[in-house]
Amino acid sequence: MNILEINRLNKTYENHTALQGIDLNIPKGSIFGLLGPNGAGKTTLIRIINQIIDGDEGEILFKNEVLQPKHIPFIGYLPEERGLYKKMQVWDQLIYFARLKGMPRLEAKEKVNYWLDKMEISTWKEKKIEDLSKGMAQKIQFIATVIHEPELLILDEPFSGFDPVNAELIKNEILELNKKGITIVLSTHRMESVELLCNHIAMIHQSKLVLRGSLKEVKKQYRNKVYKVILEPNDPAGLPAEWVVASVDGQYTLEIPLESKKPNQLLNEMIALGEVHGFSEIIPTMEEIFIQQIKSN
Repeated sequence: MNILEINRLNKTYENHTALQGIDLNIPKGSIFGLLGPNGAGKTTLIRIINQIIDGDEGEILFKNEVLQPKHIPFIGYLPEERGLYKKMQVWDQLIYFARLKGMPRLEAKEKVNYWLDKMEISTWKEKKIEDLSKGMAQKIQFIATVIHEPELLILDEPFSGFDPVNAELIKNEILELNKKGITIVLSTHRMESVELLCNHIAMIHQSKLVLRGSLKEVKKQYRNKVYKVILEPNDPAGLPAEWVVASVDGQYTLEIPLESKKPNQLLNEMIALGEVHGFSEIIPTMEEIFIQQIKSN
């Protein structure tokens, strides 16, 4: 089942086409990576989903219903440009946002206390936002976004401004929210985050959808059937020079195209040449696929 279905979506600003013919399904319960370079159209798409702006043509379905204002409470949005009231105290800020999401006051207080404890920032509750560091304010923004546990959570560059320790904390919170059944759309330039978190992805470039599918399917699509072999050869001089990537202490790292062979055939050939210490297919990273898509479109 898809929590969100986008059909033939178009959006134009004066003479600039922001989105062109976008067809996209976001599976319920997935962590969905929305990728693309700056200016590709990602933010426009996110704003349309959040009903901040309207598309010109096309249709968006939320749980098989045409997207409409009644669905807003079921969607959480963490924008890349954060928006907190700098003069408000942390406690008041979070209670305010929880109440905006429709939470009763008592439940809002319980949830705010829960999240402040969970993020180990209870001692900040009386501090004003303007007195917080950027990373501390980011934590408050994250709590304000997830406090009502929406069915669909859209995070735009959620790791921006965090040091590695707090980035790991936010990553773990994202995974925990997903385990509760929350669908997460992750818009980011950090391809290592996509590799770690996402099970489905889509990429927008120059207003068009250029890539989509499960992470496994996409990486399989871009594999070039080259194998990495770590070999201690009987006769190093007999190795074709084009295979050799590096050699250290008698061990050679080779990159060999599979061509028409089966993996086991190649492995048997390598065993015949010496002692095999490693044998694996070279799978392209999401960063490599991302760069390849940008250059080819």
